[in-house]
Amino acid sequence: MKLSVPGRATATAVVAAVSLLAGGSLAGAAPASGPAVAAAPDIPVANVKAHLTQLQSIATANGGNRAHGRAGYKASLDYVKAKLDAVGYTTSIQQFTSSGRVGYNLIADWPGGDADQVVMAGSHLDSVSSGAGINDNGSGSAAVLETALAVAQADYLPTKHLRFAWWGAEELGLVGSRYYVNSLSSANRARISGYLNFDMIGSPNPGYFVYDDDPAIEKTFKEYFAGLGVPTEIETEGDGRSDHAPFKSAGIPVGGLFTGASNTKSAAQAAKWGGTAGQAFDRCYHSSCDTTANINDTALDRNSDALAYAVWELSA
Repeated sequence: MKLSVPGRATATAVVAAVSLLAGGSLAGAAPASGPAVAAAPDIPVANVKAHLTQLQSIATANGGNRAHGRAGYKASLDYVKAKLDAVGYTTSIQQFTSSGRVGYNLIADWPGGDADQVVMAGSHLDSVSSGAGINDNGSGSAAVLETALAVAQADYLPTKHLRFAWWGAEELGLVGSRYYVNSLSSANRARISGYLNFDMIGSPNPGYFVYDDDPAIEKTFKEYFAGLGVPTEIETEGDGRSDHAPFKSAGIPVGGLFTGASNTKSAAQAAKWGGTAGQAFDRCYHSSCDTTANINDTALDRNSDALAYAVWELSA
């Protein structure tokens, strides 16, 4: 999640990318035949954590971070792309420049589904320069990746078209996601029926926050957590500070999940969710201690499953 500071960096396009990225829909995608799978699979938290271990290793081998314009970011993108390519996704890299450095978005389309109704799930893949960024935002990136792999494993045939995205340069002011949205024509923006954002979903002293945006998306997430008996609150700390904001500004329905950053957990929240009152949801926010040790497994597991549930429900 980006710092809330004035003067956001701007991106200058250097590559128009391919028509898939600019088009907002997968050209030539045939509607899926057969019934959609009724229920989302359970997302194994061990698999999500295995991706986090890889992202940590990448950061460690590349100066301790996975920040925009650094070798660790590109290695992270290459890792995610290879996983998706291996299971049949159509992947594309969208390139831009910001702060004098080249950045990249990764877009992955699952073949089939109605190209006029696109459900997207995304997360930012970059870290700040001060650390590996395992909660912010390896957690969201790993959960989105594992959900995409679960779609392939299930050979899921949704009614709507599924697209997954990993954004660059979020920490510099939502640069990658804004570039993507700005590259879409108004018609292709209208084809996106919903964008789901996942930024910091494994905070070590977690809360369970749901974006207060599109009512149908919000209801879907709340239903999932209600089924677990886990109360939720409306997300306010990061409102407008993550990659859903450019989509929302363009009139695209958005929603998402969040487990808290630098704000302090109240006594009432600790009574409701457990954890430590008077302490930040993530004491390692934007710090060098945001490593694989900075993850709450239960929060990561619940939010990963909620992610998959929403993808299945909203694309069926």
